[in-house]
Amino acid sequence: MSALVETEWLAERIFDPQIRIVEINWDGLNDYAEGHLPGAVGWNWKSVLWDPYQREFPADADFAARLGENGITRNTTVVIYGAPVQFGTYAWWVLKFFGHDDVRILNGGKEKWRREGREIALDAPVFDQQDYGRPARMPDMRASREDVLGAIDNPETVILDHRSHEEYSGQRVGLPGKADVGAERYGRIPRAGHLPFDALLNEDTTFKTPAEIADLVKPHVGDRETPVISYCRLAHRATLASFAMTELLGFKNVRVYDGSWTEWGSMVGMPIER
Repeated sequence: MSALVETEWLAERIFDPQIRIVEINWDGLNDYAEGHLPGAVGWNWKSVLWDPYQREFPADADFAARLGENGITRNTTVVIYGAPVQFGTYAWWVLKFFGHDDVRILNGGKEKWRREGREIALDAPVFDQQDYGRPARMPDMRASREDVLGAIDNPETVILDHRSHEEYSGQRVGLPGKADVGAERYGRIPRAGHLPFDALLNEDTTFKTPAEIADLVKPHVGDRETPVISYCRLAHRATLASFAMTELLGFKNVRVYDGSWTEWGSMVGMPIER
């Protein structure tokens, strides 16, 4: 079972009732409304993957209900593509955190699907409510700020920063080209190595080959058993790196610090390196 699926694979199974396709958007659902893969449901990342009031995941029962509303059971194969790509891997990470077994990423997403001249739909499908059951959380996928503090002085744990060079070097706290907001201080977590998330992608946002990704990861993490903590600004880019390392390279111990720089750079007294 490959967690990264190609457009050809999905096109052959597009109306399989055991598969649910999800487009996840970073800002509302305008992109989804303008066209999506046939049968795909549209999710806004915060409204589906976060608690409505806290900077936290939903309660188990709420998350199960949200999946059930989309016709998803524990046995459903969920195929996700993001707008942009790192929001898709964020959804992959959250579903895996909640214990969903079969979650896959569509390589190249909707843009590759469009370029190949495949069908684009405008209608939003409606599914019968399903009983998802109780999620089984996988807390070892997630790192807390206390975990990161403990790792700074532990050379056996690798800390990786997946932001841009401008963010990593302390020139910005926000993405280049966007508003420079997201934390009160500039810099990086001490001892963090730099592996930009987009280095793992081709120009068309498909993933590079496992061999190419391994060459990029190896200078930072030489052993698949080595503990790794990944972070970025708000965890999306870190989840893309986590997907690449765990699903494409077989790394066993990668945790995402989802507070990331938004939390770290705003907390009083936290160590910062530039």
